[in-house]
Amino acid sequence: MKEIKVPELAESITEGTIAEWLVKVGDKVEKGDPVLELETDKVNVEVNSDYSGVIAEIVVGEGEDVEVGDVIAKVDESGSAQAAPSGGEEAPKEEKTEAKAETKEESTPEPQEVAKEESNNQGTPVASPATRKRARELGINLGDLYPKDPLGRIRMEDVEQAAKEKVESSKKAKDTSSKGETKKSAKTEFAKPVERIKMSRRRQTIAKRLVEAQQTAAMLTTFNEVDMTAVMKLRNERKDEFFEKFGVKLGFMSFFTKAVVGALKDYPLVNAEIQDDEIVMKQFYDIGMAVSTDDGLVVPVVRDADRLSFAGIEKEIGNLAKKARNNELGLADLQGGSFTITNGGIFGSLISTPILNTPQVGILGMHKIQKRPIVMPDDSIEVRPMMYLALSYDHRIIDGKEAVQFLVRVKELLEDPYDLLLQG
Repeated sequence: MKEIKVPELAESITEGTIAEWLVKVGDKVEKGDPVLELETDKVNVEVNSDYSGVIAEIVVGEGEDVEVGDVIAKVDESGSAQAAPSGGEEAPKEEKTEAKAETKEESTPEPQEVAKEESNNQGTPVASPATRKRARELGINLGDLYPKDPLGRIRMEDVEQAAKEKVESSKKAKDTSSKGETKKSAKTEFAKPVERIKMSRRRQTIAKRLVEAQQTAAMLTTFNEVDMTAVMKLRNERKDEFFEKFGVKLGFMSFFTKAVVGALKDYPLVNAEIQDDEIVMKQFYDIGMAVSTDDGLVVPVVRDADRLSFAGIEKEIGNLAKKARNNELGLADLQGGSFTITNGGIFGSLISTPILNTPQVGILGMHKIQKRPIVMPDDSIEVRPMMYLALSYDHRIIDGKEAVQFLVRVKELLEDPYDLLLQG
């Protein structure tokens, strides 16, 4: 019998959550076949079998946390799978279980014996995926429950009852507390209906990193505005020719990426990071692009943006956005990065203060293009398409003067995109 273990994924990833099993007990697999989807704090990855044979046992069920090196399944290389189901396989429906008990009553073993046989080597209780999910939502440990089912399976009503008893116990503890002293409960109970949804591992990591960014960096934001007239004019003039030649649309992101790279070259501290008592000056321009997905925010990276043409940048952004929407981003797409651009304007945001994508020390926020009356150099008033820009930066190594000048340089390059084309 061979063991399938959680493999080494990346230096910064040591644990994950089993999102979905792609096989079940009894399925044949070949070496290299994907057997499950693992949710990590960065991306979802498929774990492959290291052996050919038959899935004999699923050790860890969907929704459970695992660490690198944990045994998650067993493969019988001889080709004969064990018949007993495990915690990761969905239990038969209750109707079938009861019918089986009625027709073969004389051969039904004691509940304790069945429960022992149907538990895996690590003592994982037997329950359907729906029951496991409900237990996670209610904060119930299945290992603490005693199954009432004659075959030793934990049912939904067992979980609901345990949750009810937990609430009652909590209320009783509060009522009997002496001297009016109360302890803050980890979970607030509401008199009106609520729905509890467990945060995904990725959302937990996003929350943790955002808090860490605000706690560790001396973050400050400076604002400016850019007149998008010239960019929009050039884009309209060249978009058809651009698409015919390169097979990709000419968007705004390539202009902003090029402008950011130009400004980073003039103000290199914005492209640095802090490591202990050292400032690391990065000699490359890997620009992160914040992308919103159903599972949360991800920041895939456009590598060597300074070496890419406008078409190259647009193609790379399109590829990364597609992979993000299809949940196909790999670790290599997300690691690294020297500066980040985020565009809240696509959702209608007029102005915001983006949070640093640490350990980076700068992030540029784009916003909605809105027509506003602008006083021109000759004192005339014209209606111009304007966009507010926001630069959040780490004041520990970037002074206010340098941050303002960086943002002004981005503005200048965008308002003279022909010069930007010549430079890029």
